[in-house]
Amino acid sequence: MDRLTRAQLAAMIEEATVDAYGDEEQLVGFCTMIADYLDIPFETEVFGLRVTVRSIDLLPGSGIVAVCTHGRFRQAIGILDLPLPSPAPKGAEWIEAYRHWAP
Repeated sequence: MDRLTRAQLAAMIEEATVDAYGDEEQLVGFCTMIADYLDIPFETEVFGLRVTVRSIDLLPGSGIVAVCTHGRFRQAIGILDLPLPSPAPKGAEWIEAYRHWAP
């Protein structure tokens, strides 16, 4: 993933939050953009385990999470805490825009 400029980040933030009023609606806007554009499923490594990111969700108290599986186990991991593989999946720039926006 190429590094985004401040102007690109600002444009993405505007796109995600254009019709949102307040932080909660803006968070929903980012969740929607990440879920729509991130190329899922993909594999990554978390604590030395190979996991598959199956979906993106918005959980009360946790914010935007990646729902990951490893075998029969399932775990939600905060999207900003999720280590991305190299190369990052298509659409990962939306995670970066969210990181730039997040308080």
